[in-house]
Amino acid sequence: MNTLTSELFGALESAGWPALLVENTGVIRRANAAAATALGATVSGETALLSAIWAPANPQKAEQFLARWEQAPAQAARLKFLVKGGATAEFLCAISVAHRGEQKYFLIQLLPAPPPVPNVAAAAPTAPSSPAPRPSAPAPSPPPVESGVALKQKLDCALQLTRTVALDFNNTLTGILGHASLVLSKIEPGNPWRSSLVEIEKAAEKAAEIAYDLAAFSWQDKPAASQKAGNLNELLTKTTELFQSGGPNIMWALQFEPKLYSANFDDPKMQQTFVKILDNAVQAIDAEGRIIVRTRNVELAEPLQDANAKLPPGRYVCAEIADSGSGIVPENLPRIFEPFFTTKQAPTHRGLGLAWVYGIVTNHNGFVAVSSSIGKGTSVRVYLPAQQKFVRSGASQGKDEDLSGDKTVLLVDDEDLLLTMGQMVLQSYGYRVYTANSGQKAIEWLQRPEPRIDLLITDLVMPGMTGKELIDQARKIAPDLRIVYTSGYVQQGHNDRKAYLPKPFTSQDLLRKVKDILGPSSAA
Repeated sequence: MNTLTSELFGALESAGWPALLVENTGVIRRANAAAATALGATVSGETALLSAIWAPANPQKAEQFLARWEQAPAQAARLKFLVKGGATAEFLCAISVAHRGEQKYFLIQLLPAPPPVPNVAAAAPTAPSSPAPRPSAPAPSPPPVESGVALKQKLDCALQLTRTVALDFNNTLTGILGHASLVLSKIEPGNPWRSSLVEIEKAAEKAAEIAYDLAAFSWQDKPAASQKAGNLNELLTKTTELFQSGGPNIMWALQFEPKLYSANFDDPKMQQTFVKILDNAVQAIDAEGRIIVRTRNVELAEPLQDANAKLPPGRYVCAEIADSGSGIVPENLPRIFEPFFTTKQAPTHRGLGLAWVYGIVTNHNGFVAVSSSIGKGTSVRVYLPAQQKFVRSGASQGKDEDLSGDKTVLLVDDEDLLLTMGQMVLQSYGYRVYTANSGQKAIEWLQRPEPRIDLLITDLVMPGMTGKELIDQARKIAPDLRIVYTSGYVQQGHNDRKAYLPKPFTSQDLLRKVKDILGPSSAA
């Protein structure tokens, strides 16, 4: 199947309803997984024909129907198809036409057909002995009742649309964050434009929360967390910087344990946790106040009750964010983790902030404790299970970190803006970078004797050849090739969390991941 049909059909590959890409000659050029499940293997072959699944009960043959539809297009048509097992099923078909060069294609989506509304008046028996009484007013028609299948189909459509929006949103945010963080890493601390760049990065981080919410809604199977040993000091330093410019007159105090224990966490999700907590802290301060961000090691020989959280014995790292704001009234404290509970004005606030915090932290096997006093402020404490292994502080790591390299990288993504951003970032740190906007073009690069590619960075979700298919073929061509895969979510079948770079990411996230995969030998 060629690249053009992949471009036409790529968005419907994972749709929950059957979809077919058909030539005007009646040859089926593409069928998604839902079509194969519903209609059988006859739609998946190289010579699959629409006529093979076209039910004889249709008033016209398949080719005749397509020709007449093109002359008088309709938004939908009721058609009958032969489904798996030989039975006949009726579908409400949404049809559109597209051209690639001189070739014409029909995109046919098969949606469950609602049952026809019966004509009650025509079906009712008559009483010849006496005329029926004339009603004073016509009885209202009952609303059509949708079947469970139809309702699920609508939900699948909504989820598919939401997934597409979330992925496109993440791609755009990756470009914004990548460029903003690259300039921030190069600009002097006293530059007058630095504060504006920080605000751009802060806005993009907030938008990333929305993309995460969309993705979490759209994926019914929660992706496995990408957790690895990390430094909460570093993460808190980076996150707090997003809030330290502009806004009310706030005094900030960072009190970090210099020898903080190591904890396993998913970096983007944990950053979203602290963004939500810090956002609440800033909003709680009207004119002026104080926010303290501190970390410490905690070792418990026996259980500890900290406000609403009961911690079992063990070793933890604690990240605390305390503000001197207005505080939370006692009757609201037991409800702060409830989804959609908020004391703020809607629709600006959706009441999901602390619910997300609780969900993310508990998914890390951690705990959230909240204490508050009216007029004195609120303290939120996040506890994560820890290992007795020290990590460097964020300040020292930022100064000592060498992110440069001299290896050759092949960057693959169907979004040109991400290819441009990634190439600029990596080249500015010494890497030689080549780009490809499709899996097939990437294969052509890998098959060349020169240049020798050291690292492949590929998006997972691409039309035509997917990232997974590209990785499988790349490993056959170059078994020793290092690989990083990116996406707005972790797809099933990829268990190498070390090689995963979640979108959206900053330039530093990209550089650290490349350095981590290539190892110290990649230094220039």
